[in-house]
Amino acid sequence: MAYFERLDADRFRATPHVGGAWRESEQHIAPALGLLVHAVERDRDRRRDDALQVARLSFDILGTVPVDEVDIEVAVLRPGRTIELVEASLGHGGRRVVLLRAWLMQRGDSSSVTGWPLPPIPAPAQVDAWDASTVWPGGFIASIDVQRAQVEPGRAASWVRTEVPLIAGERSSDVARLCGLLDAANGMTVRADPREVAFPNVDLTAHFFRQPQGERLGLDTSVSFGPTGLGLTSSVLHDESGPFGTMAQSLTVRPG
Repeated sequence: MAYFERLDADRFRATPHVGGAWRESEQHIAPALGLLVHAVERDRDRRRDDALQVARLSFDILGTVPVDEVDIEVAVLRPGRTIELVEASLGHGGRRVVLLRAWLMQRGDSSSVTGWPLPPIPAPAQVDAWDASTVWPGGFIASIDVQRAQVEPGRAASWVRTEVPLIAGERSSDVARLCGLLDAANGMTVRADPREVAFPNVDLTAHFFRQPQGERLGLDTSVSFGPTGLGLTSSVLHDESGPFGTMAQSLTVRPG
């Protein structure tokens, strides 16, 4: 079973694998984010043949969505020969639930100046398995394999992968599939017991300096809570070749 089943060109049915961590009757938003990236890539490839690459993904999460049918709309906000800004939205029952704005950029040869100062994280073979379902319920958490090196509450390096396809019977790019795991970061190293403190994220913004590959997403994650109900989950994103970008999630922190 996949995370979603395609019903027609723009409608999809969520399966039990997307069951949420805060409420199992609601979708964990992670697979939906991957679905939106998949839709943006399909729209891009219908319109042009130069495979503009993903540079930034900015998701705003406007509310919760049940494990049910959803629809997707895609529009080009800023067309261009080498750079585009594309907007995609995911809706349920006539209500927009997630908005994505994606910057897509032309490919070029910058190999002569390639480099980054971001530190590596331990390779998957060096990290112990961790059962995330000991902290989180839901179909999505049950569908992922996690390896984690915990430093302290709110600080860890982890590797996440899934064998569940994004869409039944449909091929997805490595970028889309890994983007379907990004939102797991907020639950990989909790600062407080989620049974005592709620800290859902209202957004997720990822910046890439290269396109990720493979099936494992590495997360070098820090979670911070402020004194007035705000929080921030920050991650450096890795594949098995090293870092490829950064990500931030704004949290609403609600004790008791």
